[in-house]
Amino acid sequence: MAHKIAVLAGDGIGPEVTAEAVRVLKGVRDDLEFEEALVGGAAYDAVGRPLPDATLALCRASDAVLLGAVGGPKWDHVEPAELRPEVGALLPLRAELNLYANVRPAKTLRALLMASPLKGDRGLVDLVVMRELTGGIYFGRPRERRDQGNTAVDTCIYSRHEIERIAVRAFEIARQRRHEVVSVDKANVLETSRLWREVVDDVAKQHQDVKCSHMLVDNCAMQLIRDPQQFDVILTENMFGDILSDEASMITGSLGLLPSASLSEAKNGRVFGLYEPVHGSAPDIAGQGRANPIAAILSAAMLLKYSFQDNAGAQRIEDAVDAALTDGVRTADIFEKGTKLVTTSEMGEAIVRRLA
Repeated sequence: MAHKIAVLAGDGIGPEVTAEAVRVLKGVRDDLEFEEALVGGAAYDAVGRPLPDATLALCRASDAVLLGAVGGPKWDHVEPAELRPEVGALLPLRAELNLYANVRPAKTLRALLMASPLKGDRGLVDLVVMRELTGGIYFGRPRERRDQGNTAVDTCIYSRHEIERIAVRAFEIARQRRHEVVSVDKANVLETSRLWREVVDDVAKQHQDVKCSHMLVDNCAMQLIRDPQQFDVILTENMFGDILSDEASMITGSLGLLPSASLSEAKNGRVFGLYEPVHGSAPDIAGQGRANPIAAILSAAMLLKYSFQDNAGAQRIEDAVDAALTDGVRTADIFEKGTKLVTTSEMGEAIVRRLA
């Protein structure tokens, strides 16, 4: 029986890197069907909406979603703001598909250690940021302008249920790794953070084989630079996770290397997820063959791991990426003297060749 994957290539470099992820997936398994749909600025230009009903229906009818990237300066001034790609596509996708758990691994590939901004082995990191994705200030109401537009209001709201379910996921993932969770908040200032800490402590009591500690977000940002190797799983709320995961990704050397998974509740033993590279649409290099497809390809590996429980297939992809990089194949963002500069499609081809 074939598994259906919705492919939302999106904008900028999204179609280029997503095409390589699909090519790699086809090289690993022959039981996958792919169907494309519009999303983001491309959808807005075509039908006037960044998330068409047909796209959402396809996602709901699929076993997993592979997303490229959305947005760009072209749509930054679209009014109302809800029609801009990031606001009108990404946030509704997360809410409508109940994608509450964002898994963002940051792992240094040894062949690219010199690309890390940290010196020597300090740049060798292997951590996961577990970000709550459907609550907090990004989804809070009211969100409005007041006093003739001179005052703006955003509201941060969290419920016990929202915190509990993301905490449980973090402890489950930590149990598959090094059994350590650092919960990050701003409990010295924010009431939502005080609730966050209280609920995480309650969940920790049910997972006593996993070490749990708390850290304020400003300290965590500092510690990620000072000693990133101390972290295993970082559990945090929506906005903090957005910022910290980008910081962690840069320690590995390039935003073009980091995948992510946004997961829903498990049903019938299967987890529905949306898989996308952490990077944006990079319209300045779109269509030039300069984009690094590795983040999209590693997102495809996460798709196999989480939605299809195919750990072997995921490992084949990760090993093929490592092999290509070890052999000196590089896109422009990670190129260094003595390596071979290749295009986006050539990098995808190099990884496919090494799947065997």
